[in-house]
Amino acid sequence: MSLTDHNYDEKRDFIRMTVDAKVTLTVEGKPVQATCRDLSSTGFQLDAPTTLSTGDIVDVYVPSHNPNLDGLKAKARVIWTKTSDTGGQLLGLVNVN
Repeated sequence: MSLTDHNYDEKRDFIRMTVDAKVTLTVEGKPVQATCRDLSSTGFQLDAPTTLSTGDIVDVYVPSHNPNLDGLKAKARVIWTKTSDTGGQLLGLVNVN
């Protein structure tokens, strides 16, 4: 079976960490509070009260709880969307920094 026959989740060759972190998603200059569900070295999955589309570019900020460490800042592109259980969107984002 080729890679194109596999489910998308099975094609990942990087570690994805499950998290439940509050993040700020900035969409067209407007901050939106969201929840990061998981992240990897190349992207994020967020649950957000948004109506974004594939291809949209957003800024993501994950604050640090350690005063000695900066939070994570990233520019990301939406690569998929699904309706979430909360009525917003689950967003698959890939870093474009």
